[in-house]
Amino acid sequence: MIEDIRTLSAQYAADPASLVFLRLGEALRQRGQVDAALKVALQGLGRYPHLPDAHDLYARILTDRHDYATAFDEWDTALRHAPHHIGAHKGIGFLYYRAGEREQALYHLRIAASLDPDDLGLRHAVERVGGGAEIWDMPMPDAPPPREASAAAAGPSSAAVPNPADPFAGMDGGHDRLLLVDADGLRLGGGLAAPDGRNVSDEAAALLAATTREAARAARLLELGGWAHLTLEGEALSACLLMPSPETSLLAAMDTALPAGQLTYFADRAAKAARAWLERVQ
Repeated sequence: MIEDIRTLSAQYAADPASLVFLRLGEALRQRGQVDAALKVALQGLGRYPHLPDAHDLYARILTDRHDYATAFDEWDTALRHAPHHIGAHKGIGFLYYRAGEREQALYHLRIAASLDPDDLGLRHAVERVGGGAEIWDMPMPDAPPPREASAAAAGPSSAAVPNPADPFAGMDGGHDRLLLVDADGLRLGGGLAAPDGRNVSDEAAALLAATTREAARAARLLELGGWAHLTLEGEALSACLLMPSPETSLLAAMDTALPAGQLTYFADRAAKAARAWLERVQ
C-alpha cells in the first residue's frame, strides 16, 4: 500500500488535473491518513465539482471523520448528478441505517445491490436489514473499483440549476417543512404547514426569531455556553431550531414518528443549504 500511495502521489503531482486523485484519495483513506485524503478530495472537487465519484470519495472521508450530515449531503449531490451511482446509494443506505430509518436504508441498499449483483456482502446487508436484524457493526462500504474516465467526462451536469431565490430548492420539504427567517422575523425562504395542511409560514416566522433570542438568553442565564440545536417534540410534528448564521434562524420539522436522528440530519442539511444561499445573496 505504501508503494501504491507513492506511485499514485507521483502520478498526481505530475498531472494534478487527472482523475488519479480518486484512487489516491481512497488509498490514503484506507491507510488511515484521513487528513491527507481530505486534502486530495477537496482539491479534486475544486477541479471537478460535477463529478459524482469526487463527491462519493469526499463523503466516505467525511464519514470516517464522523461528519455524517455533510456526508449525506455529498452523497445526495452525487445522486443528483448520477441517479444510479452505486457508492452513493451504499453510503446513504448506511447513514439511514445509523439514523434508525430501516425502510429508507433498505430502499437504497436494494438499489445498490441491483446495480452490483456480484457484491455478496451488499446482498447480505440487504437481507439482514430487510429481516430486521441488528447490524450496527455493518462496516462503511468502500468505494467500488474506479472506472476509467477522462477529464471530459467530468463536465457540467445536465441537472436542473437550483432556483437562486429559493434556499431549499430541490430539497424534500423545502416548501412546507423548512422555514428560514431573519432576526426581525421576516421570512427569507421555505415555508411551514400545520399538520392539517394550513400554511402557517408567516405566523411561525414571527415567533421563530423571538424563540431563538429566548433560547440564547436562557443559555446565557444557565451558563450553558453556545447552543447548536433546540429540539421540540409535539403530538404530530417534531421540530429542530438552529441558526445557520448569527442573523438568521431555521426551523426544520418532521413527523414525530420518525427517529430524532433523521430530524437532525434533515436540519443540518437544510442549514448547510441556507448558509450557501446566504453567501450567494449577501
